[in-house]
Order: sequence, then structure tokens, then C-alpha cells
Amino acid sequence: MNDVRPEDGAHIPPASGGTYPLRAGNAIEPLIDGEPAFRRICEAVEKAQHSVWVTVAYYEHAVRMPDERGSFFDVLDRAAAKGIDVRVIFWREPRLPEVEPGSSHFSGSADQLRWLEQRGSKLLARFDRLPNAYCQHQKSWLVDAGEVSEVAFVGGINLDRASISAPRHAPRDTLHVHDLYVEIRGPAATDVHHNFVQRWNEASERGLLDGEWPSAAAAAALEFPKFTSRPVGSIAAQVTRTIMPNRYMDETATPDAKPLRIVDGEHSVFEQYIAALDAAERCIYIENQAIASPEIVDALYSALERGIEVVFLVPGEAHPAFVEARKNPRAQPFFERLGRLGQFDHFTLAAIASQRGTGEYQEIYVHAKIAIVDDCWATIGSTNVAARSFRRDSELNVSFWHEGVARRLREALLLEHLDRDTSLLGGRAALALFRAVARENRDRKGCAEPLEGLAYALDPNEYGH
Repeated sequence: MNDVRPEDGAHIPPASGGTYPLRAGNAIEPLIDGEPAFRRICEAVEKAQHSVWVTVAYYEHAVRMPDERGSFFDVLDRAAAKGIDVRVIFWREPRLPEVEPGSSHFSGSADQLRWLEQRGSKLLARFDRLPNAYCQHQKSWLVDAGEVSEVAFVGGINLDRASISAPRHAPRDTLHVHDLYVEIRGPAATDVHHNFVQRWNEASERGLLDGEWPSAAAAAALEFPKFTSRPVGSIAAQVTRTIMPNRYMDETATPDAKPLRIVDGEHSVFEQYIAALDAAERCIYIENQAIASPEIVDALYSALERGIEVVFLVPGEAHPAFVEARKNPRAQPFFERLGRLGQFDHFTLAAIASQRGTGEYQEIYVHAKIAIVDDCWATIGSTNVAARSFRRDSELNVSFWHEGVARRLREALLLEHLDRDTSLLGGRAALALFRAVARENRDRKGCAEPLEGLAYALDPNEYGH
């Protein structure tokens, strides 16, 4: 670990057990909801001068990028046609239809490779899988890696139609998904660069006839970054990951001369979450698709005992795996621990929904994976609050220490969810307001009345039943 110390949020320590250190000198911009996030990403791709490298988990063929840009492949093929080095790492899991019914991805099937050939695609692709149907869940974009014009994007937004969602989530015929990316410039982008090279060079399917596209052109390994990118801002940031044990065995050093060999796995996202929750002094705000980690629930309980105001936003309709776990007697101790959070008046479990003119509600699926602590530290990425994401799926987050950016992120999210301006409130008071509005909306929803904003409170003892 280097000797960088954040000016803001110094009481929240960085992760010490990961590959990448805390880095000073970054510019950070959170991007809320799929439509504005992918608009900004596409703009960066269209300005690329050297390279565009992407990691993809889930993919829906019918997805279209904002402002009539066409498909994901249209955006990348236009860049490749200009001579840009375009590479994509796709997750491959042949059993996906069995283990996750209704989900889809671009796995490099014979039909999909034939489709790439028919469209004359010039991008390079490799396919990557994990054992036991675990997910290559990272979602990142890296434009002009290692160049002055370098910019990276890390988040959780999938490439599907529901995720191309406009802010405020006005009712529509298809599902709304709420999610985020974060834009990074500066030294931390080097670690996104390093992560891509590591995954590209050791993609599980490399060398197989159907493991890369096109096989002859994609075979060469990429060089690891030798230097960190120049500072472009004042924000301290750290890239954290989940990497399965024994996943990467390359001995090449990072720009900090730290070896890459990850024999025991990397769990720095989990380490960072625990460190931030344990250090919280005033308030914790979390948005996540899951609330399924006993360690995180216990850390929240400890924070609540210290008097910390806590809001946790989840999907109103819980993930099917969570619903199934409710039926498992062996899981009941966890659900009892989750229910205990409800004894604290200053804990709010909540969801969001919009209302049609007919009076019926449309649930907004919270797919975000973010946390904000004390209005001065935040993390944005792909990691669910669940043991699987913290231990087995490949994940990528960016944490940053900056009161201005973290606070503005909280203000923007609460403006969307509450339809209230909290810019004059501190974090603790803002989350207390969230609690009051969400509880009032719970009562309104129970009487089929219009909501104020989108957020409504849930009972942690009943969630998932």
C-alpha cells in the first residue's frame, strides 16, 4: 500500500488486501441510470483515438444505445471501422438458461459467431467463464488505455433494454431498472486498465476454436501498463475487486511492483465495505440488488447500535434466490438477524416505485451496487451485497473519498427517489427525511394513494416473503 491519505473521509480506511492501492489525483463523476450513463459512455467511445476495451456480463440482443446510436455492436464496430483497437471480454456460461432462467448473454455460440461474421465485425473478442456457473460479473469500459485521453467507466448497468432507463423512472410499458456507473480519469484508471489486461491475457476460453473472435487476430497478449496515468484531479480513489482463488497466475508486476499472483483470491470489495461501515460516524446509505450478506447485516447492526442513521434501498420484489432462501430452514438465522435491524427506529429498508395515471404502481428494479458513508466516501461498481459476489463472482468497484462528489451523489439520488431537494441538509438529516417520506409512502401505497416521490418503506421481517 502506498502512503496516499485522503483529505476527505480520512476516518474510513482503504482496503489493504487487494491488488490496487489508494491513488490520489483522480477526477470522478457518478452517472445515475442507464440512459445518461450509456450516453456519456458512447460519447467517449465516439471520441476514442486509440482503443476501446469493454468487459460484459449480461447482454440482450435487442438492447439499443441512447439517441438512436443503434446496438452495442453498432457503437463498437463504428469505432473499429476508424482503426480503433476495440476489444470485448464476454462472460460465457453454457448452463445460464438452467441456472438463471430468463437471463441472456453473448456467450460466443455458433450462431452468435456466425452473426459476427455476417456483419463483418472488426472488433476483437474473448470469452471467459468461471467454474460452477459463477459469473464474470464485471462491467467496465476503458477508452484510450494509457493515453492522455484515457477515461474509464465502472459500474453495474447491464446491456439490456430495461436498464436503458431515464432518470426519475416515469412509468412505461417495460420494466425500469435503476443502476449506476462511475467515470474515472487519472491514476485509478490505470488499475481498470491493468484489470482488463489481466482478464484478456488469461481469459479461460483463449486458444479454443470458439473462444475468441476472430481467433487468429485475437491471439496476441496485451502488455500490462508500466506507469500510472497522470493526475487530472484532486480525488483519492481505489479500485477493488472480487477474484476467485487461483484465478490469475501471471507473475508480471503492477506499476507499483506488486506481483499479480492471486492464489488465495482477492476480496477487497468486501474488505472495503466492512471497513467503511465499521468506521461510519453519522450516516450510511446503500443501494443494492441484494441484502444477503450476514457480515454486512451484522456491521449495519453495530452501526445502528452506535446511533448511525441507515437507509438500505433494495428491489421491492426481492431477487428470486432471496425468496427461495426464505423457505430454507437453514437460512432462518440470517433472516432473524436481518429482522433485528427493524427494531431500530433509525433503520430504513426501502424500495422505489412509480405510479401510472390509472393509479397502479410500477416497481422500479434496484440493480444498483453503491454505498455512501458520512457524505464523504462512496463506492460504485458491480458487487452485490451477497456472499457470492464478495467471494466467488468476478467483481469490480471504484471507491472514492471526496465530500463534494459523495454528497452531490447522495443529493441527486434522494432528489430522484424522494422528489425532495436535500442540498441544504447534512447526510444524517437527509436520511432521516428519507425515513419519514418512505414510511408515509408505505402507508399511502397500502391505501392505493399517490406517492410523494418514489421511495416507500419495507419491513425487514417480511421482505422476500
